Amino acid sequence: MSTVIEQPVEARLVAAAPRMPSIPATLHYDRRDPFAVRMTFPAPATLEGVEVCWTFSRELLVAGLEGPEGHGDVRVRPYGFDRTVLEFHAPEGTAVVHIRSGEVRRFLKSTSDLVPLGLEHLQLDLDRDLAELMRDAC
Repeated sequence: MSTVIEQPVEARLVAAAPRMPSIPATLHYDRRDPFAVRMTFPAPATLEGVEVCWTFSRELLVAGLEGPEGHGDVRVRPYGFDRTVLEFHAPEGTAVVHIRSGEVRRFLKSTSDLVPLGLEHLQLDLDRDLAELMRDAC
């Protein structure tokens, strides 16, 4: 069984203009980092012209489908019938994107099939991680 789930999604960038342009993005989950989700935007879709990747908790994404969540760099909330809003806050500014909630739910179901919610800790190998940390410290 694969340890990684990647799902392309269509994100709509909220801007001052009335039309929200679509930008490609990818949701990524790896059972080796069971608490985290990554959302990656390719270089052509970013102001800097380089790929941008945001990492945040899977729990934040789950909770954000039901109500506003997050107080830091990433915030998630439902919007309308089938939209989820993700806000990415950085020193350079804030990016706000809309994604279909159905796509988010499908992604989360796949992650939960791989690693059930609440059982993420069973995926961690603390002995291995500690050995790597100690090796890097020498």
